[in-house]
Amino acid sequence: MNTYRLANGIDIPSVGFGTWQTPDGEVAVQSVRCALEAGYTHIDTAQAYGNEESVGKAIRLSGIPRKDLFITTKLWNANHSYDLTMRSFDESMNKLGLDYLDLFLIHWPNPLAFRDRWEQANAESWKAMEELYEAGKIRAIGISNFRPHHMDALLKTAKITPMVNQIRLCPGDTQDETVAYCREHQMVIEAYSPLGTGRIFDVPEMQTLARKYNRSIAQICIRWSLQRGYLPLPKSVTPARIQENLHVFDFELSEDDVQLIANLKGCVGYASDPDTRTF
Repeated sequence: MNTYRLANGIDIPSVGFGTWQTPDGEVAVQSVRCALEAGYTHIDTAQAYGNEESVGKAIRLSGIPRKDLFITTKLWNANHSYDLTMRSFDESMNKLGLDYLDLFLIHWPNPLAFRDRWEQANAESWKAMEELYEAGKIRAIGISNFRPHHMDALLKTAKITPMVNQIRLCPGDTQDETVAYCREHQMVIEAYSPLGTGRIFDVPEMQTLARKYNRSIAQICIRWSLQRGYLPLPKSVTPARIQENLHVFDFELSEDDVQLIANLKGCVGYASDPDTRTF
């Protein structure tokens, strides 16, 4: 597995296994086990996904040494503030059954419950995360769904610049301004929903490219993410697709095709505005 280097020198595997909308219980356990057996070493979950216990169980059942894995979870919207961040982090660690976490992210920058003071709430949560990082309980800290103005606000008080921003990135939805900001601040850019939540399979141009390269549309999307410098987080519960989605390092898209995919504006919709989300 190839890696990216975070700003603090930690290596992060360049493709992660996403678990959003994967139901807790046997489905989550088996899909994560399948991913680990296929060669994924980077697993992404969140407090909001409700499957941290199953992810943790799959990790234990895999028998893979902890040091060989990279595990991410995210702070949910109801848990912003210093105390709630600390408390919910402990809860996540208990559910995951881990002694340390590789990456902890603030999931959304402007939750509805904190909309009148989102900047202060983020600053409090980030202070807690910095302390957990400095205590060695987290190897890296970052954010998710943050736009430039959210990052500007956070950096007013942050001692540590976020090392990662996880945002929706898929064909036709490239969030260029946010990506440029992250690169300027040495943040690795993770791409969630890299397959456009499944809508990409109906796009004629992608069907043509799949035939051209003799690859699945999913593989084309993931390879595109990598060539754009993103870190894709494909999700599946189907063993064959889980394995297929990792076989993306033995071919390359032409630069023209990379740009063609980027220019499919709106083919799978656009990322929602974090300042107007109703949760």
